[in-house]
Amino acid sequence: MFEHYEAGIASELSTYVAMDAPVKFVVVKLRNHSDRPRRLSLTGYWELVLGEWRHANLMHIVTETDSHSGALLARNAYGRECANRVVFAQVSGRARSVTGNRTEFIGRNGSLASPAAMRRMRLSGKTGAGLDPCAALQAHFELAAGQEREIVFVFGAARNPDEARHFIQQYGGPAGARQALAAVWGYWNHTLGAVHVETPDPGLDVLANGWLLYQTLSCRLWGRSGYYQSGGAYGFRDQLQDTLALLHSTPWLAREHLIRCAERQFLQGDVQHWWHPPNGQGVRTHFSDDYLWLVYATCRYVSATGDTGVLDEPVHFLEGRVLYPEEESYYDQPQRSAEVASLYEHCVRAIKHGLRFGEHQLPLMGCGDWNDGMNLVGRDGKGESVWLAWFLYENLRLFAGLARGRNDASFAAVCAEQAALLQKNIEAHAWDGGWYRRAWFDDGTSLGSSENDECQIDSISQSWAVISGGGDPARTRQAMAAVDDRLVRRDAQLIQLLDPPFDQSGLEPGYIKGYVPGVRENGGQYTHAAIWTTMAFAMLGDRERAWELFGMLNPVNHGSTPAAIERYKVEPYVMCADIYSSTPHSGRGGWTWYTGAAGWMYRLSVETLLGLRLEVDHLRMTPCIPVRWESYKIHYRYRETFYHITVRRVGAESGSVIRVTLDGALVSGPSTDEAGREQGIIPLVDDRREHFVEVELS
Repeated sequence: MFEHYEAGIASELSTYVAMDAPVKFVVVKLRNHSDRPRRLSLTGYWELVLGEWRHANLMHIVTETDSHSGALLARNAYGRECANRVVFAQVSGRARSVTGNRTEFIGRNGSLASPAAMRRMRLSGKTGAGLDPCAALQAHFELAAGQEREIVFVFGAARNPDEARHFIQQYGGPAGARQALAAVWGYWNHTLGAVHVETPDPGLDVLANGWLLYQTLSCRLWGRSGYYQSGGAYGFRDQLQDTLALLHSTPWLAREHLIRCAERQFLQGDVQHWWHPPNGQGVRTHFSDDYLWLVYATCRYVSATGDTGVLDEPVHFLEGRVLYPEEESYYDQPQRSAEVASLYEHCVRAIKHGLRFGEHQLPLMGCGDWNDGMNLVGRDGKGESVWLAWFLYENLRLFAGLARGRNDASFAAVCAEQAALLQKNIEAHAWDGGWYRRAWFDDGTSLGSSENDECQIDSISQSWAVISGGGDPARTRQAMAAVDDRLVRRDAQLIQLLDPPFDQSGLEPGYIKGYVPGVRENGGQYTHAAIWTTMAFAMLGDRERAWELFGMLNPVNHGSTPAAIERYKVEPYVMCADIYSSTPHSGRGGWTWYTGAAGWMYRLSVETLLGLRLEVDHLRMTPCIPVRWESYKIHYRYRETFYHITVRRVGAESGSVIRVTLDGALVSGPSTDEAGREQGIIPLVDDRREHFVEVELS
């Protein structure tokens, strides 16, 4: 919503999109605060693309005025993906004029800062072919003194003119616009209301109760676009991670996306690194981690929801040319294979594809693992990734349990055997003396080692030694202490990905070296990884350090003073992908909105720190809260039933769960989970009644 006051006219502009139709609304309320009647006009203007590139489509876009509704329609019969579709623009009220001619609207040598059309009484009404196309509509009206009026502009797309007329009739007036807005409010209130927290940290509350899920769902899953990157593609690893933040609120979206991603897997087990809907053009690569995220997300989804039926969903594979060994990637539109397998079998094929090892018996890095910028480390097919080894270990461990649950004892044994062997090989080869190495180049040169001049330590090899549960306990504590000493920058309130950044040494890891030292992956804070660091400290039981780092990560805290705002420079209510660590831009945020850090920040906040973990029909509570907190509340909706959970400290030190009561009855005493963390169990039932839970900590 945008509010403005000018020359006695108060305006309020609201913009939103219908929940169930491809229709965008721009609703303007005007009120005449002067003591005389006013004659006004409102003009909506859209430049038309209708394809990949506007300049390539200009000659093909044809506009017309619909005889039934007076709306302006446009189409591009030559568009590869939109040849049969119709774009429409409409404004409420009968007194209006239109034009489909951009040149006329702006004026020769003019600009949108002062369009020529605004100096005329009406738009010309010119539409047709061969124009520099646009869609412009102008409403004309009078406002008496004190009068208020609402004008609705709609802009949308339809499969044909009849559907366009249906959308215009349904949404083109104030009543339809209000109904659509009510549906938008209803959707977000329900979605964001699944988990509502009340804690002593208001900065956590504002993120966990709205902004993180909104950023994840609207920007990452739906829009797949942002100010820094306007793409629209699905990243195979990216949105799979994002959906894991939605398991409490919209688990069906996670389910849909598991199937969507499985459809982008090739017969050989590898996947498209990214692809564009609806036709699936994308890139096939040698990235070594993408396909494993399907396994990771599937295991997490099933453990949270109990929906084992998703494992039996039949899904086609893709067929396409296999990459040449020396080829990093190629862009193509692969074909749908006739071969079909269950989602479970897709995961099996992904794991088998990942069981490819190098000289140290660690997984091959290919043209990059999680860090795309390290695309030259393993380009010749020999380089190995230590981070990927931890991630593969975690997938093998998780999937072994899933396989046992399906009575697939043989593959469960394969996973368990490979996990044990991998764990042994990591400890035998990857330990550098004070922390774990990051990788080995094709020629055997180590990376992330104290022997290196640059990138002596990388955070994700250390954090995932903890997150995966595979690292030697003594070593992981030593490694995380090194992260705290070498990578946590308390002066700048950030957590670096690696240090020192790549700059002058002979190491050539890939395009990461093209970034200025201290920017993005090259030694800045890459927030995605910084969250993993914070998770690792929490999982080690280092509560105070975990909360200190959470305070650094929370964007609200980067906008708390004028000086902080001037330094941070980006929105303080959504996560940013990176924070620069080098002068003169130290502490400056970059790449906001379109970052996977939002979903992981939600999981860090709700699951790791507040300790709320859904496991089918119960909540497993493993709080990790600072000593200064006496209590906090979580209002949790299980399907359509609310559980009001109060977590209260009754002791002074450890914060261990000692007692859980449900509606006054004891349901859980002290116990530990498989990681040795104190836990409490809250049984869940969808009986549409309110329940009250007390969790007591020592």
